[in-house]
Amino acid sequence: MKALVTGGGGFIGRRIVEMLLEQGHEVHFLARSLYPEVEALGATGHVIDIRNPTALIPVVKGVDVLFHVASKAGVWGTKEAYYSTNVEGTRALLDAAIAAHVPRFIYTSTPSVVGYESDIINGQQDLPYAKHHRFHYPASKTIAEKMVLAANGPKIATVAIRPHLVFGPGDNHTLPGVVSRAQANKLIQVGDGSNLVDVTYVDNAAGAHIDAMHALKDHTSAPAGRAYFIGNDEPVVLWDWIGTLVHALGLPGPRVKLPLWFATILGTLFEWVWTIFRLDGQPRITRMIAAGVARSHCYDMEPAKRDLGYTIRVNMEEGTARTVAWLKEQR
Repeated sequence: MKALVTGGGGFIGRRIVEMLLEQGHEVHFLARSLYPEVEALGATGHVIDIRNPTALIPVVKGVDVLFHVASKAGVWGTKEAYYSTNVEGTRALLDAAIAAHVPRFIYTSTPSVVGYESDIINGQQDLPYAKHHRFHYPASKTIAEKMVLAANGPKIATVAIRPHLVFGPGDNHTLPGVVSRAQANKLIQVGDGSNLVDVTYVDNAAGAHIDAMHALKDHTSAPAGRAYFIGNDEPVVLWDWIGTLVHALGLPGPRVKLPLWFATILGTLFEWVWTIFRLDGQPRITRMIAAGVARSHCYDMEPAKRDLGYTIRVNMEEGTARTVAWLKEQR
């Protein structure tokens, strides 16, 4: 089978590439720059802007399954930057896939499309999209996910995968930031520390995409046109888990604990200052960060297990141990 992975040089995308190669598939990947270390594994890389439909057509031709993993992530940036990549890029890729008669399109989404405005415990698959998004990332991903799922039909079968807080070796976004703050003794806990959160080891996040590939036979398959929350199915008390990680690295835990209401005010202030004065980088705290680390958000994995055949490849104990070992190597 010929597979194409966008963002194949990234954290989740690279692991999908590796798993596909392990299963003996022909793998191509799109990226913004060269990744010789990924090509050395046996995949073929293409440096292409996914917003360019003309450049996409020859690359997607003959592909049996397309994994759209690439996106602009994060919690800060302009609307134009997020919408250009996450909405228009997805639209161009989807149009190219349909024009080239690609039969299957697997989209990497995010649980943030349903929002973090309240606690979510055992969230069900039919949770509605958030009515309003305060930030461009979840807003743009919501538009893109709706677009992908609405395209499901005789021309192309589609499904959306929503992995939550992906961690593991190779993480270049979530845990490195936590570790750097702990190293500087600037780690701050938001909330009372009792919130339950689903996290996802990278093998499970990537594996869910592989499971979806096998389950998505055509546009009438059980997962076609649907979105699935993905996690390790072992919700953690978030700040206890973070404490375990930083202590295993010999680093101090949070030095300050802030109630959510106060962190929200701080986040609003920081956002205002960064916007008015057009400061570089991103605010140290935003309302989205505050809500994300203080509220509970864990989801029901049964729909993914039932429709995708989703299995937990690596449990929390093993995944945490592997991640700690990798973080030690990085330090």
